[in-house]
Amino acid sequence: TYPMKRANTADSEQQSKKMSSTTPLMDGADVPNVLLKARVRDASIAGENPFDWKDVMTADLFAGKRSVVFSLPGAFTPLCSSKHLPGYEAAYAEMQALGVDDVYCLSVNDAFVMRQWGLHQGLEEEKTDGSNPLNPGNFKRVKLIPDGACAFTRAMGMSCTWSTERGFGERSWRYAMVIGSDMKIEKMFIEPGFEQNSGPDPGTVSMAENVLEYLKSKK
Repeated sequence: TYPMKRANTADSEQQSKKMSSTTPLMDGADVPNVLLKARVRDASIAGENPFDWKDVMTADLFAGKRSVVFSLPGAFTPLCSSKHLPGYEAAYAEMQALGVDDVYCLSVNDAFVMRQWGLHQGLEEEKTDGSNPLNPGNFKRVKLIPDGACAFTRAMGMSCTWSTERGFGERSWRYAMVIGSDMKIEKMFIEPGFEQNSGPDPGTVSMAENVLEYLKSKK
């Protein structure tokens, strides 16, 4: 038998950070138009799961509107659940009063996980109105975007792979942005220290209060 060769953890971490580095889009850039796989209520389906798949392009959500999007590493995770999502849900009406049409929370999770997280967070489900492409079956105020294939996150340059840290795999770095009706980034709010397999998970810059302060300054 031969002795098993063990990987050098420090070396593999550094290699991961180098191989997976991405460049985030910044103010003035075009927001990517990518395909999302959503689940919406379908009145023709009986039973406990009256939902069907729906293809939604991000342009369907953002074009012609002023939107706020905040993105986070994962549904059900502590900071995302205790502060990030609740902060925006609480600020929803004020953001609308400041000229925002819709507020979205995005995560690299599938539609099933995002729905259950929203229900667990106490978000009010929109069961009938289909005026937003994610409804009916998403939520009335902050809508949850399932970027399960990481397509939007990669196109934004915000993909972050956590391997030895947390074991999340590929997710989104924490950030927020204001999108103009022309689907250009009006303002980015990226948490500091963005790198692959990051140890720290800062939650300051992208929180609702900072986006509110910016919106008030532009009123």
